[in-house]
Amino acid sequence: MESATVANLEKGLLAVFAVIVGAIFISKLKSKKLKLPPGPLAVPIFGNWLQVGDDLNHRNLGDLAKKYGEIFLLKMGQRNLVVVSSPELAKEVLHTQGVEFGSRTRNVVFDIFTGKGQDMVFTVYGEHWRKMRRIMTVPFFTNKVVQQYRFAWEDEIGRAVDDIKKRPEASTTGIVIRRRLQLVMYNIMYRMMFDRRFESEEDPLFLRLKALNGERSRLAQSFEYNYGDFIPVLRPFLRGYLKICKDVKERRLTLFKNYFVDERKKLGSTMGSNVTGDKCAIDHIFEAQDKGEINEDNVLYIVENINVAAIETTLWSMEWGIAEIVNHPEIQQKIRDELDAVVGRGVPLTEPDTVRLPYLQAVVKETLRLHMAIPLLVPHMNLHQAKLGGYDIPAESKILVNAWFLANNPEWWKNPEEFIPERFLEDEKIEASGNDFRFLPFGVGRRSCPGIILALPILSLAIGRLVQNFELLPPPGQSNVDVSEKGGQFSLHILNHSVVVAKPRA
Repeated sequence: MESATVANLEKGLLAVFAVIVGAIFISKLKSKKLKLPPGPLAVPIFGNWLQVGDDLNHRNLGDLAKKYGEIFLLKMGQRNLVVVSSPELAKEVLHTQGVEFGSRTRNVVFDIFTGKGQDMVFTVYGEHWRKMRRIMTVPFFTNKVVQQYRFAWEDEIGRAVDDIKKRPEASTTGIVIRRRLQLVMYNIMYRMMFDRRFESEEDPLFLRLKALNGERSRLAQSFEYNYGDFIPVLRPFLRGYLKICKDVKERRLTLFKNYFVDERKKLGSTMGSNVTGDKCAIDHIFEAQDKGEINEDNVLYIVENINVAAIETTLWSMEWGIAEIVNHPEIQQKIRDELDAVVGRGVPLTEPDTVRLPYLQAVVKETLRLHMAIPLLVPHMNLHQAKLGGYDIPAESKILVNAWFLANNPEWWKNPEEFIPERFLEDEKIEASGNDFRFLPFGVGRRSCPGIILALPILSLAIGRLVQNFELLPPPGQSNVDVSEKGGQFSLHILNHSVVVAKPRA
């Protein structure tokens, strides 16, 4: 019995040895055929995972770019990870070869949260993506939509200002303004999507929604599951993690369906075409569903995308912007002086005013440059073998454009670690739309973020209205607020939510 056990163990070890030898042999054969980008020496099975670890954040990848160059390759288990860190190569990936590199990589956790790509943001490049992009553009991402909903945006931000003024602690010990702005962002997007709003931060449905979205974000953004994603043989160890993801996904979609999607359908069926005057976004989505262009699951994943890609990312940028103007009172005063001169003291800022306020726009741009919400953009993928920067890129490689590195490299920016809005006044041609490949907060090309048309005016309105109405200061006894960052798989947000004193202007 014992000899049989030993024999089986020997066979198992020989099999593992044979797999390793085979992997090395195949890897060398492929390397001879392909001219791969430079990178650290990879070992069989694990690749570079043991060397670089799970935390593939923008700063760590920026340090590797300094060592290996503007394009380098990491072998993460069975996955090829190509990192691009120059404006020229970013242009190749996002624009010149936008079709070749226009797909999305699969990921064990995002597969759960998007139903294996039934959404728009994380689906592969192809007919489904084109259809979803077209269906989402009309109700969300046009100038007509901005003009339709700008009054709702101004209303929500105005309500927040009034609420902050009513809180005595706001002008003394300070408050976490982000919490009230989170309600602003949910109400802005839910008014656009469903013609619904939440009355307060204590609204039970808002609390449930916020908690589930927060849990989804934490699970998806964590680096904890990378080992199982990179090395399939280790995936059984992720069973518990993936089970939690599935549970959160089901509870979120059920909440979207029962409390928002189905409620709007009932309202539409009882009131016909005159639901509340103008159609809200979900009404347009229902029309596409009625035509058979999308199914009910696609509808729910559109709602999922908006909850993640529109609400939280804009909120992170708001919080960064407020923290920086608290820490730079001279910049805050310049914003205030511009608002008083152009809009008029005591005259509430409106969306059409924002285009006449170059310094406020420069502050928004500088916030997006220094604290990019999605610093590596959403990863790209080439379905077929491709060429990039003179190197062969194997099919189905994960391509990361380190947009944060592009926007914070001293080779292209003077004193990039400092918050200096004036740099965008000196070069007014640089826009957040990606006309300069050193500055790509929303990406550019086919897979760029269409939400730019909403995010920029909303950010300007929120920061502008707060500066119009308050002197924003650090809490008593502090000279500034903490702007330490916390990165995730895609995200970059502030580590500790800022307590800010908001003293109403006389």
